[in-house]
Amino acid sequence: MKIIAGVDEVGRGSLIGPVYAAAVILNESINKKLLKDSKSITKAKRETLSKYIKKNSIWAIGKASVKEIEKKKYSKCKFIGNEKSYYKTKKKTFACINRWK
Repeated sequence: MKIIAGVDEVGRGSLIGPVYAAAVILNESINKKLLKDSKSITKAKRETLSKYIKKNSIWAIGKASVKEIEKKKYSKCKFIGNEKSYYKTKKKTFACINRWK
């Protein structure tokens, strides 16, 4: 069976500060029907789901620093965060990067 890591970044719209990304590998037993787009649910529900996902997955967070953003084109910095979070999971997986072009 292949293990798949979902990876996505946050903070991409910001002109200052770091860009963060998370990589998540869900446990097989997780109830996927509970998972929703974070933009479509309340803050309280997001916090509850965050705890549930963290408890039932392998996850990691990566960051592209301000120096990395200044050194490279900003559009490429999201990939630095994605890469860092993905490799921090320390799993041999197939990464599913959201909108990676």
